[in-house]
Amino acid sequence: MASEKPKLEALEEEYAKINKLPRLTKAVEHVDKIIELLSAAREQVASAPESHTAITITKLQNPVKSAFEAVNDGLKGAAAANKKMGKALDKSFPLKPLPTDHDAMADHVSLINRAIAMHLLREGQFKVASTFIDEVQSTTKRENPEYLDERMDDGNYDEAASTTSSEAYDLSSLHSQELQESFAGMYYILQELKARNLMPAITWARKNSVELEARGSNLEFELSRLQFVWLFKGPSVNGLPDDENNGQRGALQYARSNFGRFQARHLNEINQLACSMAFAPNIAESPYRQLFAIDTAFSDVASSFTREFCSLLGLSAESPLYLAATAGALALPQLMKYTQKTLAKGTEWTTSNEMAFETPLPQSMLYHSIFVCPVSKEQTTDANPPMMIPCGHVLAKETLQKLCKGARFKCPYCPSEGILKDARQIIL
Repeated sequence: MASEKPKLEALEEEYAKINKLPRLTKAVEHVDKIIELLSAAREQVASAPESHTAITITKLQNPVKSAFEAVNDGLKGAAAANKKMGKALDKSFPLKPLPTDHDAMADHVSLINRAIAMHLLREGQFKVASTFIDEVQSTTKRENPEYLDERMDDGNYDEAASTTSSEAYDLSSLHSQELQESFAGMYYILQELKARNLMPAITWARKNSVELEARGSNLEFELSRLQFVWLFKGPSVNGLPDDENNGQRGALQYARSNFGRFQARHLNEINQLACSMAFAPNIAESPYRQLFAIDTAFSDVASSFTREFCSLLGLSAESPLYLAATAGALALPQLMKYTQKTLAKGTEWTTSNEMAFETPLPQSMLYHSIFVCPVSKEQTTDANPPMMIPCGHVLAKETLQKLCKGARFKCPYCPSEGILKDARQIIL
C-alpha cells in the first residue's frame, strides 16, 4: 500500500506525476487570445458611436467565455496535481510546534535587525534594505521618542548605543550611500567575472594591492594568471577580437607588461607559465596542462574576490544571517527530537550555552580556534590534528599515538582509559 511506502518514495511518485503534465503553453495562448479580444473591443467602443457599445459587448461574451473555459480546462490537471503534492508533503512532514520555553535571541533584537539589513545589502537588495532600516528606526522612535530626540540630537552617541533600544544607532552606519556603492561595485565585478571578463576585477585588485598584500592575499596574481591563460586560449575560446592582443602573442605581451611586479612572491609560477609557451601546439598533453584547465577557474576567482572584498570591508565572506539560518535548519530536527525524548523521560539538559550533542554541519560551516596540545606543547596541523578521547580531554594525534600501549591508552589528565578507535578528530 502507498501508506506503507517510504516517505521520500511517495513524494517522488507525486513529483513524477507533476513532471508528466503537459506544459501550460495552450493556457498561455488562450490568455493572450482573451487579451487580444478585450483590446480590440475597447478600440471599437472608443471609436464607434455609443449606440454600438452594447452590440460590441454582446459579440464579445461568447468568445471570451469559450477562451476562459479552455484556460480552466488546461489548469485543472496542474491544480489537482499540485494539491496532491501539497497533501503528500503535509502527510510526510507534518508541522510540529517549535520549542518556545526559552528564546535565546529575545534580548538581541538589534543584532538580528543588523544581520537582516546587512544580508539585504550583501544580496544587492538596496531598496529593500533602505526600507527595512527606515522601518526599524521609525519603530524605535515611536516606542522610545526620547531616545532619538534627546540623545541623538545632543550627539551622545556612546550613551545612545548603551541603551536597551539601540536599533537606530546600530543600523545608522548601514544606511550609507558609500556602503551601498561598495556592494553595487562588488556585484558589477561578479557579473563581469561570470561573463568571463577579468579586467574589472584586476583593476580593483590593483587599486587595493597594498591592503591585499598586507593580508597575504594572492588575488591579484591569481586574476592576472587567469587572464594570461584566457588570452592564451585564443579567440576561438575566449571570443575576444582576433588581433595582436589575443592568442599566444597577446598572452606573452600581457605577461611582459604585468608579471614583473609578482616576481618576488610568484617567480616559480611565472616560470611555469613561461615554459608552457614551448608546448603551445600540444598544451593538453604537456606537463603544464593543469595550469590551463579553466573548468572551475572563474568560479574559484569569483569566490576569492568575494572573500577579499568583504574582508577589506571588515566582513565575513558569507552572510552571517545565511550561515545562522542554514546551521539552525540543519540542527533543528535533531534538537526537536532530543527535546521530545528528554521531556518524555522527564529529564532535561542543564548545561547552559552548550549543545547536548554534536550538530552535523558541512565542512565549510565548522569554525574552531587553533589548538595547542597540552602534552607536547605543539600547535596541531592537518597531519597532526587534535583528537578528543572518550573522557572529553583533547590531545594531538601524535601525542595520543605515543600514549598507546597496543590499542589502549590512559588519559594523562584523569584516570580514564580508552581505545584508539574511540578517539574523534576535531575539525579546525
